Amino acid sequence: MKPSQFAKGFQARPDTTSSEKRTALDRLNAIDTLVKNDAASPSKLTPKTTTMTAPADNDDANESPEYRAWRVTHGYTPGQVIELDLKAIKPSPFNPRHFYIKASIAELAVNLAKQGQQQAIHVIPDYGNPGTYFVSDGGRRVRALKEANKETVKAIVVDLPVGIQSYKLGYDLNVQRDSQTVFDNAVVWRRFLDEQHFQSQKELAEHLGLDESTVAVALSLSKLPESIMQEMVARPDRFGSNMAYQVGRYHAARGVEATLRLINKILSDDLSTRQVADIVKGRTGPQENSKPVGRQRYAQRVEIKLDGASVGELKSYGDDRIELRLRGLAREKRDEILRQLEAILLPAQ
Repeated sequence: MKPSQFAKGFQARPDTTSSEKRTALDRLNAIDTLVKNDAASPSKLTPKTTTMTAPADNDDANESPEYRAWRVTHGYTPGQVIELDLKAIKPSPFNPRHFYIKASIAELAVNLAKQGQQQAIHVIPDYGNPGTYFVSDGGRRVRALKEANKETVKAIVVDLPVGIQSYKLGYDLNVQRDSQTVFDNAVVWRRFLDEQHFQSQKELAEHLGLDESTVAVALSLSKLPESIMQEMVARPDRFGSNMAYQVGRYHAARGVEATLRLINKILSDDLSTRQVADIVKGRTGPQENSKPVGRQRYAQRVEIKLDGASVGELKSYGDDRIELRLRGLAREKRDEILRQLEAILLPAQ
């Protein structure tokens, strides 16, 4: 099958190598450093017709012609924090995120109302519609600012094409932050195929640098109603790819209402993926409506995070039982935790 026109355009400006991807990420990280070191109040963007002085980083040779023309016209220095009207900001059609948790947005809106915006978003000019910008990074902050009834947003204007390159960069950043979900992938990747940006699942996997089975699992979830996906998006610690896949199989056989009951059961009874797979195989079995004999509901649950990423949970049961589960730890961190637990629990020798 012939590659799509979208894929051909991507091949003309490849960004598939790890070194190039790292360079792009490092550039955005460097921009964030500039933001932290910048003055407290951003400058307002004012149109300018005279040619500006070359930027200090002397990196204009790598700029796209569109971006260079835009920044010269507006007197903009790369990395500069400016203040834009929120009404001029719009989501990118290649935003890797589809789902935003309302409670999380509301919480961030409260913080922004109290403390103000501390970190600038990244935007890309819509060269076809002057005065408007696509969000490259910061969609959650934009939503929270609107929730907080703000009228402006601090932003850095970056030089990226709106397309697969901007998608991949945003995707990589979200994966690093542990904020990209399989449900976002399901919706966005299905749209990529439906709009014929890619001609096949295989082509999509190749251009994203992912295993085809990973793409296949995500696309299988795109058949789920968004109401069901919304229920799982809020609990990424419980609904990873494997668990979501089993829920998708159950939905295909039992429908929406039964699937919503299953999701509630997974959360209330702390079911494992294996247990859910057994329920799926039973399909009409009575286990859907009955709790396992002798299973005890925890009294308290605390999520444990390291460097901002969830690594496990601590649960307490009744008056005499606690349960600690940790995963994905570096060996050094695991050994350190074990030594500390031994020091607490074992008597001195």
